[in-house]
Amino acid sequence: LQSPEMSLFGSSGIRRIADRNLIEIALRAGLALGRLHKRVVVGRDTRTSGGALKHALVSGLLSSGARCYDGGVLPTPTLAVAARDFDIGVMLTASHNPPEYNGIKIFNPDGSSYVSAQQQELERMITNPFPTAPWDRVEPDCIRLEAAIERHIEHIMAQTGATATKKTRVVVDCACGAGAVITPVLLRKLNCEVIGLNTNTSGFFPHDVEPIERNLQDLIRICGELRAFGIAHDGDADRMMAVDEEGRFIPGDKMLVLLARHIQARDVVTTVDASIIVEESGFKTTRTRVGDTYVSEQLSNSGDFGGEPSGAWIFPRNSLCPDGIFAAATLVSIAATEKLSDLVDAIPQYCVLRGSLDLSQRKTDDEELISKTQPLSVDGTDGLKLLFDDGWALVRPSGTEPKIRLTVEAKSDARAHQIYDRVLHAMGTEMPQGGQSS
Repeated sequence: LQSPEMSLFGSSGIRRIADRNLIEIALRAGLALGRLHKRVVVGRDTRTSGGALKHALVSGLLSSGARCYDGGVLPTPTLAVAARDFDIGVMLTASHNPPEYNGIKIFNPDGSSYVSAQQQELERMITNPFPTAPWDRVEPDCIRLEAAIERHIEHIMAQTGATATKKTRVVVDCACGAGAVITPVLLRKLNCEVIGLNTNTSGFFPHDVEPIERNLQDLIRICGELRAFGIAHDGDADRMMAVDEEGRFIPGDKMLVLLARHIQARDVVTTVDASIIVEESGFKTTRTRVGDTYVSEQLSNSGDFGGEPSGAWIFPRNSLCPDGIFAAATLVSIAATEKLSDLVDAIPQYCVLRGSLDLSQRKTDDEELISKTQPLSVDGTDGLKLLFDDGWALVRPSGTEPKIRLTVEAKSDARAHQIYDRVLHAMGTEMPQGGQSS
C-alpha cells in the first residue's frame, strides 16, 4: 500500500492502475469514510474493474457502520447531484485515463470535491489501520438508489430551460462510458435528433477516452459528412468537448469563452494553462492550479462560471462538480439558434502547443530551467509558468499520471514552436511526447 509520506490524492482524486493495491486502498477508504460520514452514496463508471472496486469500498463503509446507497453505473456529475441528499458521494472512476486505471473521487453535498484538509485527514486514516465497528453496529447491506439518472435529467432541464426550438441533429460519442446512460436520453428530450456513437456501456473504450481532437476522428468525420455538430464525453462524462457542423474540433479555450458568453458570465475561474483569450474576451479572470478540484474550490468563494481547456465545465448555479451533461444541454441551446461554426470563428485563436514527458526525461531543476529560458517573470501557482513578452510556457507535473506536462501559447505558430523547443532544450530533452497544437 502507499506509504504514509506519499500522497494518495492527485489533482482529481485517487487514481491508480486497477490492481490489488487499489482494491486495498478502496477497502481502507471505505473504512475511513464510514467513520467520518454516516450516509454515503456510491456510483461507478463503466470500467471493467468498477464492480470489484465498488464491493471493496462498500465493504469498508458497511464495516464501519455507515449506511451505504448504490447508484450503479452513472456519470460523475449525476453522482454529485445525488450526493445532495447524503453526507458525501463517492465516485469510482479514472475519468479520462486509460481503461486499465480506476480511482476514487469524493464529493461534498454541494458537488465540490474533497478539499485539501479533507484529503489529508482521509489519507492519515487510510494509512493508519483501525478496528471495524462492533458487530451490532455494522450495516447489513447496501441499499439500491433509484432514479438518480432521471433526477439529474429533470434537474438539468429545470436549471437550463434548454430545448431546441427546431429539430437539431447532434452526434454523441460516449466512448462506451457512463455518459451513454444519460446524454442521448436527455438530448432527445430536448428535441434533438441524436446519432449515437459508442453508446453501449461495455467499459472497453473504442478509442483513447480523453476527448481531444486526435481521439475523436470518427466523430469529426461523421459531423462533417452530416453537417451536424457533435458532442464527446470522457469515461465518466464530467467532461464535454464538441465538433462544429463543419466537422471541426472546437478547442477547449474557445469552448470556455463560448459557454461563458452564453450564460452571461462576468467572473470566470480557469486554470493557469488556459489561453489569454479568456482575459481578452472581457471576463474578470481568476487563475488556479490545473485540475477541476481547484477551479471548484475557488468557485465556492467567487465566480459565476469556471472550467479548464480539457473540457471540465462548472456551472455554480447547477453544481460545483464539472458536468459534461449540463454542458451538452447548454450547447444544444446555443446550436438551436446560431451556427456554432460562426460563433467559434468569431473568437480569436492563438497557437497553443501541449505535450508531455516521462518524469525521467527531465534533466534540469527549476532554477536551471529559469536560467536557460530567461523569462520576463515566473508564476508559481502550479509548477512553473514562464512569462515572455509575446507568449508563455507552463511546466508542471501531471496530477493523474507520472508525467510532466508542457503547455505553450504564443500569438504566432513560429513563436509558439520556438518557445516550446527552447523549454524542451532547457529541460535536457529533445524527445517530447505530444506537442500537439490545439
